[in-house]
Amino acid sequence: MEEAKQSTAKKEADSVSSKETKSDVDLDWGDVQNELEEAKQPTAKKEASSVNFEKIKKSETKGPSLDLDFILDIPITVTVELGRGKMLIGKLLQLGQGSIVELTKLAGEPMDIFVNNRLIGKGEVIVVNEKFGVRLTDVVSTAERISKLK
Repeated sequence: MEEAKQSTAKKEADSVSSKETKSDVDLDWGDVQNELEEAKQPTAKKEASSVNFEKIKKSETKGPSLDLDFILDIPITVTVELGRGKMLIGKLLQLGQGSIVELTKLAGEPMDIFVNNRLIGKGEVIVVNEKFGVRLTDVVSTAERISKLK
């Protein structure tokens, strides 16, 4: 009796798998070919209609004017560079009181003036009330300063 059950189960499994195989294989290739040909045909061109926009009018701002006084209290760092030099670490370690370090600038040459590490001009060293100061001799143009910010 068990053999009969196994035989029946096997026949049912075979019939199900053969049905699945037939439905998978039995494609209508004519329909597939028609779909491919339709896909190859160019689609109808759609025409765009023109749109007219009103011209934008320049209006005056009626709100409060910008008060930029708040930036006057922002601290900045001003640096005057006497010159630059390069040396090996060995030489640096040998420096002591009275050692001389050569710089690239010549005596009497204008000093570079930096604000927040950006060159803004050149100047000459002066003494004011027993302190060093710098008299501006050349200022980088505003356009150049702005271009360096970008």
